[in-house]
Amino acid sequence: MKRFIACTLILAASALHAAELRAGVAKVDITDRAAGPVNDPCFAKALVLKSESTTLVLITIDAVAIGEIGRIGNNFLATVRGQLEKELGVPPTSVVINASHCHGVVRADTAQLVVQVVKDAAKNLVPVKAGAGAGLEDRISENRRIKMKDGSEVDMRRAYSMPRDEDVAGVGAIDPQVGLLRLDHADGTPLAVLYHFACHPIMNPPSKGNSADFPGFASKVIEESLGVVAFFVQGCAGDINPVRYKEVTRPADAEPLGTMLGASVLSAVRQIATKAGGELKVSNEVISVPRAADYERRIVAIQAEQAKLLAALKPTNINFKTFLPLLIEQKLWPDFPSHYAQSYLHDGKAITQFDADNRASVDAYLQNLATMEHLTRLNTNLALLKKHLAQTQAAGKPTLDVEVCGVRIGDFKLVTFPGELTVQVGLNIKKAANDPHAFVAGYTNGYIYYTPTVEQRRNTGYAQEDCDTLVAPEWQRIFEAKAIEVLKSL
Repeated sequence: MKRFIACTLILAASALHAAELRAGVAKVDITDRAAGPVNDPCFAKALVLKSESTTLVLITIDAVAIGEIGRIGNNFLATVRGQLEKELGVPPTSVVINASHCHGVVRADTAQLVVQVVKDAAKNLVPVKAGAGAGLEDRISENRRIKMKDGSEVDMRRAYSMPRDEDVAGVGAIDPQVGLLRLDHADGTPLAVLYHFACHPIMNPPSKGNSADFPGFASKVIEESLGVVAFFVQGCAGDINPVRYKEVTRPADAEPLGTMLGASVLSAVRQIATKAGGELKVSNEVISVPRAADYERRIVAIQAEQAKLLAALKPTNINFKTFLPLLIEQKLWPDFPSHYAQSYLHDGKAITQFDADNRASVDAYLQNLATMEHLTRLNTNLALLKKHLAQTQAAGKPTLDVEVCGVRIGDFKLVTFPGELTVQVGLNIKKAANDPHAFVAGYTNGYIYYTPTVEQRRNTGYAQEDCDTLVAPEWQRIFEAKAIEVLKSL
């Protein structure tokens, strides 16, 4: 009997040990302070998690992308993974790196800093309890794609002007859900908070100085309130802007948006109960998605539209100096824009004809302005199409290989992709997964530009998401099916 009890206790202790989840965290400033003024710092943060059989290294970086654009080169992922495998024995497939997509400028030695911050986190592993949850933040983002009355879509960018108000029919959806993972020490004190949200961190313009944008301010609120390291994971933000991103009546400022997001995270994360023995899983799979094959057709279509618009420009007797006062006069005094009423009574025919000629000139000038604004949108997106045509031709194969990673930490589940996923893709996957703690992240383990929906990809209006892309419309079906499969396997 004593032997039976002893064996039972040994087995129980063994099961407890096997179920133990340990974690370590660290962060490092990666801001390039020699690149110009600094509004707020950019960080790389490491979360190292270990169970008996699995190791996960999750890294978040305040940078625009993991390769292709910005300071982080295309060899960054392989360099970091190679060094971590050599120095810590971590398999490359267990390293997951997410870029916030802020436009801060990071140091040239960021890869070495990231390796060191992971090593620092790995030195401080402690038993943890994990809990998953979700919050809501619907005040700080908006869909940047505008649905037009002619059935096309355009987008909101600082590279060009907005369409005319009278041509707008509607806007797209946002995803206000905030995905949450809370990690506590064994005694219940918090160690780390991971929060997942979908929105472009582009509220602070470059002229304001180096910045981690709203995620930096949100993380600061969380860290100072709870004494944790806060990890921001970017979601499906391809077509999601900060709210009122195009506002010109006051300076752009990311801090109020980040403060609101941080407060929403705090409110929700305090409701999460953590428990020991959380499951840790990580998967990594390379899939192939089809490259776009319609660049030439779309380029020809834009060039034809440009020619049509140029031919539509109207001759006009005025320039901007004379246009503006005439427009004001005609709007303020539509019946008597040119002079007092008595002049119209004295010589009505001549002055009335004069007004008619001026109205025709103003109308022509307004139409030319609208044509010019349309041309700026076409010119910008035409350049993107030509860029990716050249990339595709240089690649020499019809498919693109991309990593799809799956992560489970306790009840928290995440599937990742290297493209700028548009919001409807994430909404589709979460709905199909039917799991309140399943989330989708883009901008992870590489960068393949925008990955829009089939509907967006076939847009006739030309927006950044459907021009600044390497993929054919069929990519969406392939990825969504794989993402759902991965989440269910977790």
